[in-house]
Amino acid sequence: MATYLTQEGYNAKMAELSELEAQRPAIKQAIAEARDKGDLSENAEYDAAKEAQGMLEMKISKLKELIAGARIIDDSKLNTDEVQLLNKVTIKNAKGMTVCYTIVPESEANLREGKIASNTPVAKALMGHKVGDHVQVNAPAGLLDFEIIKIEI
Repeated sequence: MATYLTQEGYNAKMAELSELEAQRPAIKQAIAEARDKGDLSENAEYDAAKEAQGMLEMKISKLKELIAGARIIDDSKLNTDEVQLLNKVTIKNAKGMTVCYTIVPESEANLREGKIASNTPVAKALMGHKVGDHVQVNAPAGLLDFEIIKIEI
């Protein structure tokens, strides 16, 4: 299954992979030092270092798999006619409060930055709608009503 990423998200994943791979020598060194301390059957340092190595290799493997299946989203083909991935959408609730979200792939979601995953209830409800449309979102807090105020790139 393809994972959709922005160029920025792809670059961040590549940087993360480089950082993880750079940790390999330190872990190998920790294993070697622990091995030199003698009996491996009762060596907690050795066990911890081997476990850390396993976790690191698992993270590297998952990240390589994600990157290998990644599809970069061509933001030159984005438009603001209707809500789609990578659009910045300003919505207003029934009380008149406005909030702005950028709809991003799941792996790039960060609520503090106003980036919500495309598979969230709010993003799913907004997708395909235009400015002025009223959208109902079935959220854990109940049925919420929003009006789309602005769509930007």
